[in-house]
Amino acid sequence: MRTVQKPWGRELWWAQTPAYVAKILEIKAGESLSLQYHRQKLESMYFAAGSGSLVLGEKTLNIEPGLTVTIEPGTIHRIIAHTDLTVFEVSTPEVADIVRVEDAYGRAKDP
Repeated sequence: MRTVQKPWGRELWWAQTPAYVAKILEIKAGESLSLQYHRQKLESMYFAAGSGSLVLGEKTLNIEPGLTVTIEPGTIHRIIAHTDLTVFEVSTPEVADIVRVEDAYGRAKDP
């Protein structure tokens, strides 16, 4: 398993193949991911533990354990952790495909 440290917590990559990537996101309470979208990458998420908010296009969903979502390419989204969050994510393999619209940590908006 590969661990990738992030300003909001960490990612545990447990599978990376030519067809898909699987990660566990551990997001610290009070932190958030970039407001972002992907040009090609398709993501499915299962929220296993914690609470927060998920900005998904024009909607904001309450995150609680058991929530599942699929995020289509081009959909603006952001995860906001109210408590520590554990998220299982499976996506297509375009891991560098991220366009940041807003980022609290000063990371580049577009690679």
